[in-house]
Amino acid sequence: MTKVAISNLGLCTPLGLTPDTVLAKLTSGYTGAMTARADLIPLTKTVVGEVSADLPLIPANLAQFNSRNNQLLLCAAEQIQDSVRLAIKRWGANRIGIIIGTSTSGISEGEQALAAKNETDSLPQDYLYSQQELGNGSDFLRQYFNTCGPCYTVSTACSSSAKVFASARRLLQADLCDMVIVGGSDSLCKLTLNGFNSLESVSKGHCQPFSANRDGINIGEGAALFTLEKLASVNGECEVVLAGIGESSDAHHISAPHPEGRGAVSAIKSALADAGLSANEVDYINLHGTATKKNDAMESRTIKQVFGEAPPPCSSTKPLTGHTLGAAGAIEAAFCYLLLSSANSQQALPPQVWDSVQDPDDPTLPLVAHGQSATLNVVMSNSFAFGGSNASLILAKNALKENQR
Repeated sequence: MTKVAISNLGLCTPLGLTPDTVLAKLTSGYTGAMTARADLIPLTKTVVGEVSADLPLIPANLAQFNSRNNQLLLCAAEQIQDSVRLAIKRWGANRIGIIIGTSTSGISEGEQALAAKNETDSLPQDYLYSQQELGNGSDFLRQYFNTCGPCYTVSTACSSSAKVFASARRLLQADLCDMVIVGGSDSLCKLTLNGFNSLESVSKGHCQPFSANRDGINIGEGAALFTLEKLASVNGECEVVLAGIGESSDAHHISAPHPEGRGAVSAIKSALADAGLSANEVDYINLHGTATKKNDAMESRTIKQVFGEAPPPCSSTKPLTGHTLGAAGAIEAAFCYLLLSSANSQQALPPQVWDSVQDPDDPTLPLVAHGQSATLNVVMSNSFAFGGSNASLILAKNALKENQR
């Protein structure tokens, strides 16, 4: 089994753009990025997680990729570009892969173009349909970095950018790549918000994962990118490794999870087996925690099935960022990376932001309180998607690096 190093990270999230800023807001339970918007669902104000920072402009020579989704990606890409350039110089452009997860791509630009067409009877001259194709983001990064290795997009709804880690590891194991750029990007758009609203799944206020009073999700946006390499090629010079991956597809229902979490349990158990770990060796779980009635009921039962009566501390970070859909797996893996990094010297945990009203119909989980900390060596991040497409990631401190300290 090829051991995989996480050698670099780029961030563009509602909580900020730099590791220190994001970590501080993550562990303090900062909710200031959540804002009410009246322009997404007709006649309704809805709370969303926004990236408020000024985003970089798409280079003029790549104008055909001009979309907010790709601007989010570019913001994260600029933070890892030095590592990518060095890798190209070391191994060659054909040995660098790119795998991105998304569910929206440039749909927002399509919405704006159609609105303009309704007013002027013609689409804007600078609008290209390709901006909203699902493969647009990965192709943008390929041309931005000037690579020619394997390049594709995974789009499996909310597990998209968690599953890219498994795809990347397969490329490394098959010796098709020496570095794979992975991650995800999703941007706010009306199609997504109104789709979830039609399912009666959008919260009327700030989402409350696992609360008896939960009434649905908040949508968010953002991007995160990682560079993955064979651990042997970085000589142990990384803080965090990709320790285990589990995937499953229970196909119980097009939008509802299996009520007892059959597919979720399978993904988590597979990740533990892949990592060679027992359940009691996990120190923290980043829950999928969408705040819909069915997800949280299923997930609480899943955690109890796998971890028994003494699960590790766990929390959902979606009240801080909103549910970033296709980007959620990567963004929440990034949160787990930061928790394991040396920057988190206090071993702080992300608190559960909710009203503390336990649902009596669901198993009680040890949700993280404000100010709580724990010894962190192994963390898990779970992503459960429409159609029963599930993924569980396990990140761990690099033992070799720890031994060098």
